[in-house]
Amino acid sequence: MWVLIGIAVMVGGFVLRVNPLVVVLAAALATGLAAGMDLLAVIAAFGKAFNDTRYVSVVWIVLPVIGLMERQGLQERARTLVSGLKGATLPRLLTGYLLLRQATAALGLTSIAGHAQTVRPLVAPMAEAAAQPQDQDEADQIKAMAAATDNVGLFFGEDIFIAIGSILLMKGFMEQQGIVLAPFDLSVWAIPTAIAAFAIHSLRLWRFGRRRG
Repeated sequence: MWVLIGIAVMVGGFVLRVNPLVVVLAAALATGLAAGMDLLAVIAAFGKAFNDTRYVSVVWIVLPVIGLMERQGLQERARTLVSGLKGATLPRLLTGYLLLRQATAALGLTSIAGHAQTVRPLVAPMAEAAAQPQDQDEADQIKAMAAATDNVGLFFGEDIFIAIGSILLMKGFMEQQGIVLAPFDLSVWAIPTAIAAFAIHSLRLWRFGRRRG
């Protein structure tokens, strides 16, 4: 029963509003010691767990880098770049990003773009520079449309990739219903849906830009 002491440590830590990282580490340490492990063995277990799942932590390394780049003027540079391009309009810019996002997601490269690493520091400022909003409410609408463009591109592009989780989920569901399909078949039939999503959202972007004009 003593091995459950980690749960009590977590509950107490969260009630006292202690830093979550400290709480989790303390709970794991308490559980390990209560299970009869010595301190070095517990620390070794921490190291092994981190090493086995180190790829999960890579994304957290990117966030400080993006924050540092923003502090050094990344968004301003993005706005300046778009302002100097002739014919750069909001619909054209976001439609191009939509195409890029869908194409890369279809190849399985779902993590090379996203809200944190692409939309906030680059796409949204470039869209604002192309649209030149008149007030904060309009600027927020442009940011929301940039984020929505990323969502549409990723959601309808990744299903074309044969080894994505959604394809495997659909394959498993179909097999439960007695329908046997190869992942490749599901990927192929995702292409018309992706094309339709691209056309519909491109129309939405065009109408959004025209409504502002």
